[in-house]
Amino acid sequence: MFSITWRAAHRAAHARSPNRVDGRRALARIAHLTPAFGALLAFAAGPGAAARAQAPSAPASSDTGALVLGSVYRDTRRESPRIVAAHALARAAKARVPSASLPPDPQLQFGFMNYTIPGLRPMDPTGMTQLSLMQMVPIPGKLRLAGRTSASRARAEGERATDIEWEVRAQAAMMFYTLYQTDQSLAVARETFRLLQDIQRTAEAMYRVGEGRQADVLRAQVEIARMVEDTVRMTTMRTGMAAQLNALLDRPANAAVDSPALPAFPGSVPPLESLVELAEAGRPMLKAGEQEVEAADAQASLARREIWPDLTVGVQYGQRGGAMGAERMGSLMVGASVPIFAGKRQLRMREEAAAMRQMAAAELTAMRADTRSRVTEAYASLVRARKLTSLYRTTILPQTEAAVTSALAAYRVGTVDFMTLLDNRMTVNKYRQELFALQAEEGKAWADLEMLLGRELFDANTVAGIAATAGGGK
Repeated sequence: MFSITWRAAHRAAHARSPNRVDGRRALARIAHLTPAFGALLAFAAGPGAAARAQAPSAPASSDTGALVLGSVYRDTRRESPRIVAAHALARAAKARVPSASLPPDPQLQFGFMNYTIPGLRPMDPTGMTQLSLMQMVPIPGKLRLAGRTSASRARAEGERATDIEWEVRAQAAMMFYTLYQTDQSLAVARETFRLLQDIQRTAEAMYRVGEGRQADVLRAQVEIARMVEDTVRMTTMRTGMAAQLNALLDRPANAAVDSPALPAFPGSVPPLESLVELAEAGRPMLKAGEQEVEAADAQASLARREIWPDLTVGVQYGQRGGAMGAERMGSLMVGASVPIFAGKRQLRMREEAAAMRQMAAAELTAMRADTRSRVTEAYASLVRARKLTSLYRTTILPQTEAAVTSALAAYRVGTVDFMTLLDNRMTVNKYRQELFALQAEEGKAWADLEMLLGRELFDANTVAGIAATAGGGK
């Protein structure tokens, strides 16, 4: 694109022929270095780099093997060890609920009373065989409150498990969008590398015929080296992010991860007030906090009843033999616990339950305030990313691309120096990478809002069109 033919340059520059000897020496050194830069780029890009470099900056659709956010969510929900552990803990808490409202198991006793030793014969007339059944009966209300406490805590564990599911889902989305930004930046870097090579060839050809400067050729080589450095750095970052995503899904760290496809974001953003209301009503962590407060209320009521004695009821059957034949007898027993340590036990239980109830309420208040703050922060980040994306797509990028085209034409005729052309080219590269960073930032903000609201805000299986991807969100 940017190269010029040797013959045209040769005809234009006989007047500057004295520079040819120095120019040939400089170009010989540059030509010696150029293969090294190419080898570095091949190392940074890895296998298949040439094919990937020819791909458009917009990710392919799911039909071509691109990684779709919806599939990441499904795999996360199914494979994440954290989610599996959280739901197992919730099931364990739920399994404890039925037994919490039941009285203690009865005690069955079988005994031999007043038998001789060592003969082991019943003594007359007191020797007998006994069978006893004892049952502790809590005062009314205790079992109901214990069951209510256990049920509330089980529901809280279930809500926490759901919140962990949304949290892991958001973590997967963060890695997904970081991968998207990295892959798109790599595509821009490779494309810019090819353009810089064209600019370098143009500078070399003009220098050979005396129309250019040796400093221009060297500066082009420096920019190519910087582009190789950026490619190596982003490739390493991409490997690390892919390993983190694989760890989240309990996969081998070196498992292949396809290039992410940007999802189609909603066309409009709900008002902040409605988002805050939805978060306060729907965030699972807040629901868990409400259940903990309810459990603490029930526990406090139960603690106030602990000072009342529990009853113990028992029946006993006895049998003994005698001269008149076997004699049978029965007994009924009623007892009660005596709270002689009430000042150090039952009353302290009341204080503990009241403190736990206060702590649960304070934690719920703090979670609500934190939720409002995080929703507001995510909303501001989302609005900022969308506005800047639109600005970059409609104004900044078209203007910088036009500046490059104009600078190239002016450089060929000698009215613009090489530095201006190169700076304009690198500015386009910078703005394109910033555009992809803004798209990733918008996606992360949507993921944060979905986690805080506990609901999906858009279809993660729908891939954005190429025009929308290349130019930003809707």
